[in-house]
Amino acid sequence: MPLSDEEERILSEIEEQLYETDPSLVREVSQTTVYTQSIQHLKWSILGFLLGVTIMIASLSTSFLLSFLGFLVMLASALALERNARHLGRTGMQQVAQSGRGAALKAVVGDSRQRMRDRFRRGEERRPGGF
Repeated sequence: MPLSDEEERILSEIEEQLYETDPSLVREVSQTTVYTQSIQHLKWSILGFLLGVTIMIASLSTSFLLSFLGFLVMLASALALERNARHLGRTGMQQVAQSGRGAALKAVVGDSRQRMRDRFRRGEERRPGGF
């Protein structure tokens, strides 16, 4: 059911007052999505996983206890990564891919995939006998 002209005018006035009284809230609400928190947790999980792998590899030859601690950090981060990826779901992943950074990453990965396909195709064309 569409709004009447009077209701639209009232909503516009409320919106203008909100812009005037609390611009930080308007900015935060406009930039925040349902998936923002999961995306942030995913980033921290990936960072924790990489940190755990680094600790594990760096300390493997010196300290078994420290390398085991690195493994535990890596394991906890992998579990958090999986949980947040499930929470984010397919729709959230598509939103990340369509965002500015995600689109740039997809373009880089997509370009490298296409280059690899082209290289393999050129290799197949050069081979005599079709092997």
